[in-house]
Amino acid sequence: MEVLYFAWVRERIGIPKERVESSAATVNDLIAELKAREPRYEAAFADLSALRVALNQELSEFDAPLAGVREVAFFPPMTGG
Repeated sequence: MEVLYFAWVRERIGIPKERVESSAATVNDLIAELKAREPRYEAAFADLSALRVALNQELSEFDAPLAGVREVAFFPPMTGG
């Protein structure tokens, strides 16, 4: 699947996107796999309350299943002004 990172998530990880082969069943499982890779992923996913996730460009939850998902995007909450 394609994993995209936006804003400060991208800055902490150092790349805007990557192709990830994963056996993760849920978004939380994918995050655990990513955090185990390197400290930069651990830093990016340290506070999930400061993150949102979209699956196939639809806002989702961290306990959502990944079956059939082609794209996962992580980004901070959007604010207006």
